[in-house]
Amino acid sequence: MIKLVKHVLGILFILFFSFNSFSQQPVPVPLRRYRPVYVQPRQPGTRIGPVATPGRKLENVKESYIGRQLNLSSQQSKAFWPLYRQYVQDMTAVRIMRRQNNSPNSPNGSVQLQKDLEYETELVNIRKHYLNEFLKILPPEKISQLYKAEREFNDEMVRQLSERSIRAGN
Repeated sequence: MIKLVKHVLGILFILFFSFNSFSQQPVPVPLRRYRPVYVQPRQPGTRIGPVATPGRKLENVKESYIGRQLNLSSQQSKAFWPLYRQYVQDMTAVRIMRRQNNSPNSPNGSVQLQKDLEYETELVNIRKHYLNEFLKILPPEKISQLYKAEREFNDEMVRQLSERSIRAGN
């Protein structure tokens, strides 16, 4: 019996000193460490580069789609894209004002209807103005393709959003 106790104590002694503990050995796990980003101070008068916001990403996808549909030459692209971006910006500004007008806080319904008609007229005026500007750069067939590509893109985005909404159970 004493020999058995000596052997068991010997085995326990070996096990005790051969491992740090009787539990499982620790597994090294890679740690994500915070690395501070050091930004150079911006000089006055310099522009900050474009930030990739979700809205801007969507605009990039839309511009890519329209660019493929129109198949513009490099000279046409140089003149067209800045003008198109300004067109989109003007249309968006009027749509934002229109949405703010449709808020439930509007006191008078007839005033709201009148403003809504004014915003519709403004959108049509913007389209007319930029149609004349686009005609200076592109032939009428390409402008027709532009409007068609915009509608197709918007329809596809609405379809995808509604599918996501259905899948999410909303």
